[in-house]
Amino acid sequence: MFAFLAGRSGVLGSISACLLVLGLLPAANAASFDSAYTKIKLENCTLIRPPADESTDGGRFQCAGYKGIRVYVAEGDLRMFVSFGPDAEHEPAAHSTLPNFNTVNETLEWRLRNGAPIATILRWFPSLDESGKTGSILIVTQLMPGGRTCWIAQVDAQANKNANVLARQAADTMAGTSNCTQQPAIIGNPGIFR
Repeated sequence: MFAFLAGRSGVLGSISACLLVLGLLPAANAASFDSAYTKIKLENCTLIRPPADESTDGGRFQCAGYKGIRVYVAEGDLRMFVSFGPDAEHEPAAHSTLPNFNTVNETLEWRLRNGAPIATILRWFPSLDESGKTGSILIVTQLMPGGRTCWIAQVDAQANKNANVLARQAADTMAGTSNCTQQPAIIGNPGIFR
């Protein structure tokens, strides 16, 4: 039977198309996704604005990211701000933070589509109460210089055992689709976002 189908390219093409739609046959030109990792260590970054006399302003920094992509890190009112790209401090992400006092993890995951960075995933630690307890939130930021580098998804890493998987799926499917006017999507169990 397969020899018969192999001789009938039209029939074989139709069967291949059906298998592809059903997800049983990989697309030859399907996008390939991968991750790369860099560190945000402020002591290795360039200080572009020193901290103000006010103790809640931690200054502004420029760090090197994946393949030299600019990473902008700022702290104000005990909250972090992180953005990316050649004009990072003017992108929407540079003005986004969690409402609670927070810090960020030093490991930054870059999601790559066919080798090109499309999004980042960064773990944030918001304060939960006066005792010093913190949460753990994964923020997915799409990388689109020119005013569209912004948060697109949030995952509560304590409420979702598969938080990293959920964040990667959000990055791979949502990056490049947001015009940065809507709130980031809450993915999985809302946890702290309730």
